[in-house]
Amino acid sequence: MDYTLPLFLAHAIALEREAAERYLELADMMEAHRNDEVAALFRDMVRYSRMHHDSIVERASGTKLPALGPWDYAWRYPPEVGGEEAFDPSLNAYDALRYARENENRAMQYYSDVGLSSSDPAVKRMAAEFAAEETEHVQALDDWLARVERPSAPWAKDPER
Repeated sequence: MDYTLPLFLAHAIALEREAAERYLELADMMEAHRNDEVAALFRDMVRYSRMHHDSIVERASGTKLPALGPWDYAWRYPPEVGGEEAFDPSLNAYDALRYARENENRAMQYYSDVGLSSSDPAVKRMAAEFAAEETEHVQALDDWLARVERPSAPWAKDPER
């Protein structure tokens, strides 16, 4: 798909809004199950997604964006919402960070792909910029993962078994 700038901005705003909503839902669920450490991690991701969303909305001011329904988006699943594996109430911090990293990586790939396929120089430039921001998020999560204790494999998943 060759994005126009308004179409690209509409997708980017939706992507970041969906990410914030998903992370908030996960944070609330973890909190309800008293998994406070992971709830705090997801709340951090909510803040980052909202900041990126607000920055894109600000950049789009003055641009008439298309009104898109869920069926109009150029993706099958929004890049930053991930799968259902994070809805396990016993999720540990390491796996929550891995989940967030995979989401950020998908967003980075989405923006990179848009930038590479677009014929619009403004879309190319902005998509490359957003991809670079997502790359920074992936790196930050890699740094965070390096500091968090990796859980041992449960007995049922033991490869020696």
